[in-house]
Amino acid sequence: MSAIAMALLKKGYSVSGSDLINNNETNQLKKSGALIFNCQKKENIEYLNSKFHNMKINLVVSSAITSENKELCFGQNNNLLIKHRSEVLAELMKSYTSLAVAGSHGKTSTSTFLSTLLELCTQNCSSITGGIIPIYNSNAYIKETKFLVAEIDESDGTIDNYKTDFGIINNIDFDHCDHFANINEILSSFKKFALNSKLLLTNYDCEITRRNIKSKYQWSNKETKKAKFSIIPNVVNKTHTIAKYFENGNYIDKLKIPIPGLHNLSNITASIAASRTIGVSFENIQENIQYLKLPRKRFEFRGIFNGRIIYDDYAHHPNEIKATINLGKLFINNTNHLEKKEGRLIVIFQPHRFSRVKQFINEFAEELSKADVIYVTNIFGAGEINKDKIHSENITDIIYKKNKNVKYLKDNYEIKKNFYNLTKKKDLIVNMGAGNCHNLWSVLNNPQDK
Repeated sequence: MSAIAMALLKKGYSVSGSDLINNNETNQLKKSGALIFNCQKKENIEYLNSKFHNMKINLVVSSAITSENKELCFGQNNNLLIKHRSEVLAELMKSYTSLAVAGSHGKTSTSTFLSTLLELCTQNCSSITGGIIPIYNSNAYIKETKFLVAEIDESDGTIDNYKTDFGIINNIDFDHCDHFANINEILSSFKKFALNSKLLLTNYDCEITRRNIKSKYQWSNKETKKAKFSIIPNVVNKTHTIAKYFENGNYIDKLKIPIPGLHNLSNITASIAASRTIGVSFENIQENIQYLKLPRKRFEFRGIFNGRIIYDDYAHHPNEIKATINLGKLFINNTNHLEKKEGRLIVIFQPHRFSRVKQFINEFAEELSKADVIYVTNIFGAGEINKDKIHSENITDIIYKKNKNVKYLKDNYEIKKNFYNLTKKKDLIVNMGAGNCHNLWSVLNNPQDK
């Protein structure tokens, strides 16, 4: 929502909005001229009607807004034009040659890599994503450019609203159990997105995608003959990846990629494949790939706190947790197998949504148990009602059968209170989740937080 609001401001619209908590995004919007309310009530809309009495008021909502929301109810009762955020983003995309990044995992990272490459290689790219892109220090960069990279959300079924010049599907997995009943419903949404894409690029290595979505343009990190674009890794360590690049089965050259992790390599391969397909030269990509950085909250280094190394990560699905833990192990295992690893891999996990925990509780336990030490905090409900009385201790009880080094802790304040009993120097701590868990660093560093 904040990225779309910023894009509309850049396009010259008067923009207002409400958020219960001030954050970096709302502060940036204020600086750019948006009128921000810190509560959600009908008087906000009444004030806008009086302030902008000569303008047409459009109410834009996300799927997180409930039918009881007072602003929404006022808009409905007063016949205001109400649009879903996806409709507004779809409208913005029409002004550009759009590259729409979709998929169950890795959308924000792929959008970030693609935006960075196109910015550096063409200086002709705008971007609207779900995360902060380092090269822009924003989740929205809007200019009068040829290209627009847009991250497309499938979580609420509104993926059907988008028509794009260039569609990218990273992968397809079962998630968002609050909206979809099974994998077939998710597949149906992605198939519609594929049909609405003039040109489609897909991940050959994702079996569900490969079997169900047909495309002439595919990328792979395993096959060189069956995909149009391939990057095959030779060296993968905690600082970079060295790999061989192929097109149409032909070896082109080596690449040194400054991002670790095989899941990130797939996202980077997608961004390179998309860049090549729209005409960016390989030499230009090879020259600028050194500047790639991960978006915020994607294995983001927060700092060293009394000898403990702390990272933030957005992982909140079992397959994302698997990838993040594998990446964490790269960081703590020395290349020399004769040496002991430097510290333990500690995962602090805040589950996101009761429906997701209910659906994947065994999968969560399976993947989390692979860390050396696991701490699970309270579930972030994201507005859901806990009908099944699910609790984080349900996860820790299953993990305990596989890994005894697991404990339930209420929140980041309880972690701080017991921090030195829970951790040791040289531990690598990965704080993961999609909720409000990422204030751990500020809680640890604030003497007033208890």
